[in-house]
Amino acid sequence: MRTRTVTANIIILAICLILVIVVYPRHIHLKLAAECEIYGGLTDALRDSELFEDMQSGKSFCFIGDSITKGSVIWDVSWYEPLKPYINGNIQNMAKGGWVVNDVLTHADRIPAAEVYVIAIGVNDIIRVEDADYAATGDEYVSRLQTLCEYISVLSPGAKIYIIAPWPIFTDDNGIITRSSEFTDALITWCNTTEYICIDPLPVIYEVMDAEGPGRFMYNSCHPNAPDGVGLFSYAVLQQEHLRRAGN
Repeated sequence: MRTRTVTANIIILAICLILVIVVYPRHIHLKLAAECEIYGGLTDALRDSELFEDMQSGKSFCFIGDSITKGSVIWDVSWYEPLKPYINGNIQNMAKGGWVVNDVLTHADRIPAAEVYVIAIGVNDIIRVEDADYAATGDEYVSRLQTLCEYISVLSPGAKIYIIAPWPIFTDDNGIITRSSEFTDALITWCNTTEYICIDPLPVIYEVMDAEGPGRFMYNSCHPNAPDGVGLFSYAVLQQEHLRRAGN
């Protein structure tokens, strides 16, 4: 009788663990993902961008990045969750929380073939200055991205590559603020000499947050929340891409 009781308790405990570790997180993810929408809705202006046309084309997409792309801090809801309904091709994700550019290079053999790549990484390079793998300067950041893009071009000849400037960091640390600007400036300057498309969503993000406050959109100092934060980040990417096409 005691053996049966112990076995039953073990089974109950195992079921509870499955519910806590697997079922509940999955339920929260699906609930949040279903609520994610582009900030302000999908307008004609947002449709008028090269990125949106690629999304509609049926081309396969691969998103590369860190926790903001993985969504690991907010129940696996990635920053591009609101864009998924408009991407007609296959979507793959290669991202992990805490990654710097060098981590992506270290695991480059795991990058899948795709027709369009959207790379959004750099925040951890900016803030994790104690990490031996971080990029020490904007030039080093760009150099590593160049190596990554060259690898992708060999892996998937003819693929289009979009690179998103490092996401905003809300901090009073002047060193981090300076590094963020340095990295973004270096990225924009470099992309202007290549076929890669740079999208800097920060001006749009800051404009909205100046009007409505960051509390509605941010989970912490560098991660958007869900659904509002990822809705804003997705909007900012499409809006800046629209403005780039318009020559603004």
